Amino acid sequence: MSEYKYCNLREKQELKETAANWFHEKWGVPKEAYLECMEAYLKGDTEYGWYLCLDGDKIVGGLGVIDNDFHDRKDLTPNICTVYTEEEYRCQGIAGVLLNMAVENLKTKGITPVYLVTDHVGFYERYGWEFFCMAQGDGEPEMTRLYMHR
Repeated sequence: MSEYKYCNLREKQELKETAANWFHEKWGVPKEAYLECMEAYLKGDTEYGWYLCLDGDKIVGGLGVIDNDFHDRKDLTPNICTVYTEEEYRCQGIAGVLLNMAVENLKTKGITPVYLVTDHVGFYERYGWEFFCMAQGDGEPEMTRLYMHR
């Protein structure tokens, strides 16, 4: 197993365009939306960051932190979003390291709790997340699970 490098986007600002493209390819959200959030983080307008796992110079995992991840509970902020690990890199704890990095980084800035919406049951609990409530996703017919990390 190779040695992965974990970083936030402030540590690797040159990856901004690559990261925005990578997240866009995974989730279909416009690249410009990612770039806007990343710019705000890089300029220091927000502490809601972007976290990456690299294998050499290739992004193999990542996540972001935004105000609201497209759900009706606008009072529950910030939200972890776009959690993704490339299929061939799964089951190695990459997402867990990224989740813990984001939560710890936000805690050092006095930002807690943190929220996320997901359909996964049993995955986030391994990393200290607790089911909090159901939320209505924007344009989604079904309610979705919303988790909290204190």
